[in-house]
Order: sequence, then C-alpha cells, then structure tokens
Amino acid sequence: MVQAMRSRNVLVTGGAGFIGSHLVETLASEGHRVTILDNFSSGSRENTLGFEAAGKARVVKGDVTHLMDLEGPIQDCDAVFHFAANPEVRLGDPTVHFETNVRGTFNVLEAMRSSSAKEIVFASSSTVYGDAALIPTPESYSPMRPISVYGAAKLSSEALISARCESYDLKGIILRYANVVGPRLSHGVIHDFIEKLRANPRELEILGDGSQRKSYLFVKDAIDATMTCWTRTRSNFEVYNVGSDDDIDVRSIADIVAEEMGLREVAYRFAEGVKGGTGWVGDVKFMRLDINKLKSLGWSQRHGSRDAVRLSCRSMITRTS
Repeated sequence: MVQAMRSRNVLVTGGAGFIGSHLVETLASEGHRVTILDNFSSGSRENTLGFEAAGKARVVKGDVTHLMDLEGPIQDCDAVFHFAANPEVRLGDPTVHFETNVRGTFNVLEAMRSSSAKEIVFASSSTVYGDAALIPTPESYSPMRPISVYGAAKLSSEALISARCESYDLKGIILRYANVVGPRLSHGVIHDFIEKLRANPRELEILGDGSQRKSYLFVKDAIDATMTCWTRTRSNFEVYNVGSDDDIDVRSIADIVAEEMGLREVAYRFAEGVKGGTGWVGDVKFMRLDINKLKSLGWSQRHGSRDAVRLSCRSMITRTS
C-alpha cells in the first residue's frame, strides 16, 4: 500500500486522457483537491464527467501550448502531474510533438515559476532509450538515442525539468513508462487489432514481422507506481522506470485479442515493409525496463504483460460492444 499523504492541491494536465483520468480517480479518492487541465484532443470528456458530478475534481478546458491557459489553474497548486501530450509515437508531423510535448512542458515550468507549485511529476516514456543494447534497460543507460520524434520530445522535456529543478529549487519526478494498457485506452496495438478484426474477422494485418517484444503494464499498477514515487521520493530529482518484469511479442498479443473476441482461424498477414521487422519507422523492436529502482520503494506489480494485455482487451471489447 502507498502511504497516506496530507491533502494537497494538485493540477493534472491531460487529466481527461487514458493514464491521466485513472490518476485523477486515485488522487481524488485519497482526498487531494484536483484540477484537470485538458484540451480534449486525445482525452475524452466522458472520462471526467463522473469526477465533476461527484465534486471530486474541477475541469478546466485549456491547452498546455498556451501559457495563459495554465496561469489560472496552477496558481494555488502544490504539485503538478504533467501528463498532457500527444500520445501517438508514429505521428508523421514532428511539429506536433515539439509544440505539445516540448513547448507544453516548457510552459508548465514557466507557469510554475509564478505559482505555489513546487513539485512536478512528469509522464515520460521508455522510448527515450531508443534501441537499447542492454535489456532490461536501467535508468542509468547511455547513450540515450531516441529513434522517434516522440521519444526525442520526451527526453527534451526531461532535460528541461532537470534544469528547472536545479535552478529554481523544484522537486521533479520523471516516470519512464513502458506500454501502459487498460480501461479507457483508445490507441495502440490492442485497440488497432480489435478494430481491424471487427472490420474483417477472417484476416488480421500485423505491422512488422510479429516478433517485436515489449513489456506491458496494467494501468492500475502504473498508477500505484506513480503514487509510490510521488509519496516516497525524498530527493529533489529522480528518474524511475515504470514497467513490468516480463514482456510479450506482437503475435501473442494478436492471439489473445482473437481469443477474447471469440474468433478462430484468423489468418495473420505481416506487413514487413520496415527494415528490421518493426511496425513503423521509429518503432523500438525490443523493450523491457529494469524496474529494480522502483521496487526499492516498496512497489510491486500485480499483473504481468500477458495478463495486462488480456484485461485491457476485455475492457475495450466490453466498452465498445
């Protein structure tokens, strides 16, 4: 269990999104006063309606790319959970990642300068490591060579936060998430497979050669890890890998999705147009994080990668059936 913390005023950017909305739910249940800032570009208004109706969170429509949208909501906050981002790793336009994921982080830090907020928890990504030569990959791994603009934007944001923590006496916690899955997920390989099989239950196109292998973490475990890091980190700046001890390949994910949808004899068609058998340019083929540092805080996962995929698949099928 995560130790109790006195009630705080917190701002969650991207609080209507997949991970953000689950985080808001936990923060509110533990008595924290939550403000959500979201532009609803990838987050859903549905994810916030229950919080508003119950009086557990205040929702402000705003965009982190606009500094003025942050200045009001952040004023009386003690801490900021910065989860607003464009979540598409394979997005074609690099300008979107720069504006939303880098400039957005810069604006959050700027707004913090004139507010009472002295802590920032940032949702980073395993993509900052690129094609790591060491697996499982520890936080100390170098050189950091992202192979996607998304990963580069996350690493840039980490650097901005590190510099601000040193220069302005802020507390910063960087969370490098693996593939987080679960209820409310609206993108990624599980979502894509379900949609493809609904369109054609006999054949499934799989991007890459199917051998891509990565770790998956159920969202409830990810939120528990997030709260553990926030409540138990004592230094002014720390980086944590947030993932699972195991991994699963893409073909096995396809098997689970087909099974959960009650489909048999689905023909797999592999689209191997990218060198190395990855799904797209910038896709990391193999990823598993070293999570010993996170475990040292007392956290442990409840679900492995395979269970996380299956539970996520079930929730998505039930939600849209």
